Amino acid sequence: MTNPHVLSRRDLGLAAALSTLGVAAAARSQPADAPGEGGLGISRDNAAIHQEVVFKAAPERVYAVLTDPALFDKVVQASGAMQAMGIRPAPVQISAEPGGGFSMFGGYITGRQIEMSPGVRLVQAWHSRGWAAHIYSIARFELAAHSGGTRLSFDHTGFPNDDAMGLATGWHKHYWVPMAKVLAG
Repeated sequence: MTNPHVLSRRDLGLAAALSTLGVAAAARSQPADAPGEGGLGISRDNAAIHQEVVFKAAPERVYAVLTDPALFDKVVQASGAMQAMGIRPAPVQISAEPGGGFSMFGGYITGRQIEMSPGVRLVQAWHSRGWAAHIYSIARFELAAHSGGTRLSFDHTGFPNDDAMGLATGWHKHYWVPMAKVLAG
């Protein structure tokens, strides 16, 4: 059995990709000379979000909603987040290329596309306007066909611990619920 607290080769690859793109991820471990875990600098106090949701649409369609600016703008509008935050509407911008940027929810959420596998996976370096400029988290969307639709397995890591509850409820309220409405329409 593997230790879930040890970074996989894939996670190390994402860290390297972030570095190449000039994006600094939120620190997840202590300095190498720090005490704890045998002096290896391993931290076990970082919050993470794992959510799964099923949509009544093909994986390619779910992926399109996450990556097409016009479609995701419908998600933003259906979420009501812009009105609730008092943010003036701004067009959603989403690059279709790995390394490209995105800006949504009136620029409140920005970042870079890290991995893009249509209909299968989307990985983003994700930044909230409320965080320090150097803090980027990792949002991973895994898509799989499931009973006439798509199971989306979502993982969000590397964000400030104090934001865990707000982010977890925000993903549900501002992504999954309005995405289901857009996909049904």
